[in-house]
Amino acid sequence: MRLAVVLTASALALSGCVVQNPDQAALPPVALPTMPSPDAAARTAARTAVNQEMARRLPGANVAPYTDCVINNASAAELADIGRQTASGGNVGDSVAAIVGRPATSECIARAAASARATA
Repeated sequence: MRLAVVLTASALALSGCVVQNPDQAALPPVALPTMPSPDAAARTAARTAVNQEMARRLPGANVAPYTDCVINNASAAELADIGRQTASGGNVGDSVAAIVGRPATSECIARAAASARATA
């Protein structure tokens, strides 16, 4: 009698492991749309604003390498602040100037300018 109870309990426990619809194909995984991170959005907005500011200060120059130097040497908080200033119609010039004034940013810009002269 005891063996019958154990076998019945085992059969019930294992019945959950049986595939209920073996002829039905598995559904493909659903790909969820990816949203840009807030940092990526702030970085993109800041890049546009910095690029415009650099173009204003260096008319006619390819300012993309200089913009890269500023963006790469700014903190996430500074990028978010530049993005907010741009959205509110504020002046980003002081923020950009503060980042450009850092030794690492200035060195990066000097290297970019030297590279631009070498290819010209």
